[in-house]
Amino acid sequence: MLWIEQGLYLRVEELTNGPRPLPLLSGFNRDTAYRALGCFNPSETSDAYYILSNDRDEIWFICNRHLRTAFLAPASDAFRLALTPAALLARAAEVLPAAAPLHLSR
Repeated sequence: MLWIEQGLYLRVEELTNGPRPLPLLSGFNRDTAYRALGCFNPSETSDAYYILSNDRDEIWFICNRHLRTAFLAPASDAFRLALTPAALLARAAEVLPAAAPLHLSR
């Protein structure tokens, strides 16, 4: 097991003819960010396998080559978060401080 950033969320970007299991055939989808529960790196390969919970609440080891970083949400304890524009805007509003009023000078 490797240590990973707390609250790391990953999105699926499945490679054609990529390593098995193929995430989109294993209960994952492109419209969801999945919390990395752990990471495993077998000594016989240069690939790392992230431990994720799919949409059916099954635990899978998915090759890092199928995954891309989505965002960090250390305060979240959700296994999955939507990647829809509305959900991303709401999440940004939670983590970004309120904008200070702009003062324009001449």
